[in-house]
Amino acid sequence: MLYNDKELAALLRKVKTIAVIGAVDKPGRPVDGVGRALIDMGFTVIPVHPARTGVWGLETYRTVADIPVPVDLVDVFRNAQFCPGHAEEVLALPTLPRCFWMQSGIFSTEARTPLEKAGVTVVEDRCLMVEARRLEVAR
Repeated sequence: MLYNDKELAALLRKVKTIAVIGAVDKPGRPVDGVGRALIDMGFTVIPVHPARTGVWGLETYRTVADIPVPVDLVDVFRNAQFCPGHAEEVLALPTLPRCFWMQSGIFSTEARTPLEKAGVTVVEDRCLMVEARRLEVAR
């Protein structure tokens, strides 16, 4: 897990493309505020949701495997019980992301362990928007 501010800031400065799993553009939902903020910060955001389309006016993919370009960071807005499955999806990608980020309140040893073994940085229980702003890594 990466919680050293200097290393976290360095990692986030390299991030350009973020897949947001559980993306929903429903006002008032945390994922909506975070997704819009990441877009406003200049990141390329790719929404992922199995049923929704056009989240934030962007092409939305059913799974991370459906995304046609490599992503630098996968931001997960799903309950911890779903994180191991998403970790498996990420590990099957042809190009691994730099980071698998579980939002505030989300922890999963079952997701973290195989990802870290594969060299993917894992962050748990932190808000990506808050950390990007705090560390001043907006584009």
